[in-house]
Amino acid sequence: MNGSSSLLSVENLTMQFGGLHAIEDLSMTARAGEVTAVIGPNGAGKTTFFNCLTGFYKPTKGSVKLRHPQRGELRLDAMRNVDVARVGQVVRTFQNIRLFPRMTVLENLMIAQHNVLQQASRFSIAGALNSKSFRHANDKAIEQALTWLERLSVRDIANKPAGDMPYGVQRRVEIARAMCAEPILLCLDEPAAGLNPRESAELTALLTSLSREQGIGILLIEHDMSVVMKVSDHIVVLNHGKKIAEGLPAEIKANPEVIGAYLGEDDETSSHDDASQEKTAHA
Repeated sequence: MNGSSSLLSVENLTMQFGGLHAIEDLSMTARAGEVTAVIGPNGAGKTTFFNCLTGFYKPTKGSVKLRHPQRGELRLDAMRNVDVARVGQVVRTFQNIRLFPRMTVLENLMIAQHNVLQQASRFSIAGALNSKSFRHANDKAIEQALTWLERLSVRDIANKPAGDMPYGVQRRVEIARAMCAEPILLCLDEPAAGLNPRESAELTALLTSLSREQGIGILLIEHDMSVVMKVSDHIVVLNHGKKIAEGLPAEIKANPEVIGAYLGEDDETSSHDDASQEKTAHA
């Protein structure tokens, strides 16, 4: 990849906890309009990597740079979590769904726009007075929320409690909420976890559409190789905190080190059946 045109540039990233190197000397890039998957067995350092990107951890060394279309180059490794989301427009979902279960689906999406609404309310003053500017901002936030619910085929449940929805629907709501924050980089941590094959296929189509049509960069941590291989433009493979491979999906599927460390192979069929290399990995 050409670093000059990359959205995200990670250089020599290291995250150390005492004597343990959770991430060691990692360098990679990700482009806008593409899906970049980060895969590897449990304990490979994938979630630690996301924590470094989104300001939960301050890396021991190295840099994480985001090329923002309006603000230029931003050093994410020097920002706190709230700053990464507000200034860098880096939005993240988690392995465990973190919707507010007793709030409606629409209310969950409104919360994602609290920064804009807070500014419009002038930190509660204009909101308390129900000023024209605040009403306009609130109406616009509702319109955006409903637009994304429509886009993800869940508008009909806008006024229902989020916690009452099936697991697969909650995953879609979570992504809709993330998109309401208008990310330029969307970090998804195992979005296919718990989904059935039909829902996984719908997720694949959705992520492809978001990256292509919205032009955002998507970073994906995922164990479901059927999703990874179909949706990814580029794949980075970690093992014990180190990058062991990166490349196109076809290159990763054929990489002996990746197969040995993560994908696994069926001795009787691996040389003849590509599906055996696309099976869901339960590391």
